[in-house]
Amino acid sequence: MTIAEALLVTVAGLLAGAVNTVAGGGTLITYPVLLLCGLPPVSANITSAIGLAPGYAGGAYAYRRELGGQRARQLALGPTAIVGGVAGAALLLVTPPGSFQVAVPFLVLASCLLLLAQPVLASAVARRTEQSRTGQGQGSDRVTPLAHAGVFVASVYGAYFSAGLGVLLLAVLGIVFGDGLQRLNGLKSALSLVIVLTAVVIYAASGQASLGHTLLLLVASCLGGTAGGAFARRLDAEVLRRTVAILGTVLAVVLFLKG
Repeated sequence: MTIAEALLVTVAGLLAGAVNTVAGGGTLITYPVLLLCGLPPVSANITSAIGLAPGYAGGAYAYRRELGGQRARQLALGPTAIVGGVAGAALLLVTPPGSFQVAVPFLVLASCLLLLAQPVLASAVARRTEQSRTGQGQGSDRVTPLAHAGVFVASVYGAYFSAGLGVLLLAVLGIVFGDGLQRLNGLKSALSLVIVLTAVVIYAASGQASLGHTLLLLVASCLGGTAGGAFARRLDAEVLRRTVAILGTVLAVVLFLKG
């Protein structure tokens, strides 16, 4: 890895850490940079997932108060998230590199659409939870088969290609639980951490991550999520969201043309 590549990866990690604290979509920054550094698509995806993992731990810690009283949900859905995470990570590892390269532009576009739809989905979840509280009081802790199915699908997606995981999970939880948006955000953060850590364990064992790039991303994303995040919060979240989505769309077009 050259000095120029190291600087590029560090900047990408800083930006991704900051963007993830505000709008999400940090993978759409780190993944193309790792490709530019010469990493194969699968290795770039794995390296990005491991390098950005600390941000999920920070998110879960930040919502520790909102997680109070949701132990039953976490215990019920945690195993589902683990199974889905294992399935998604295993699916990535057995996918032929050529097939993954073909799938990536579609995954990037799906991530961009999820990112752009985030405000609409959040508003829909907020309206539903408000109606539920008005009509029935606090949301039920009952975990239905639909909840397990939705979390499983989101977990498979998140372990396979993490961009947009939080948006997808929040939409699922908003459908199956009638509860406050912040409490659902807390549960989303906890489950996201479980999914990502599950995938990271499998990815680390696979040996396909680039150690040098991973270490740079781990440090840079942590710094970006703290110092950079404080600055990013002064910016308009919608502008950040649209900027990342536009860059992601450009990336998808480039990948389509290369394929």
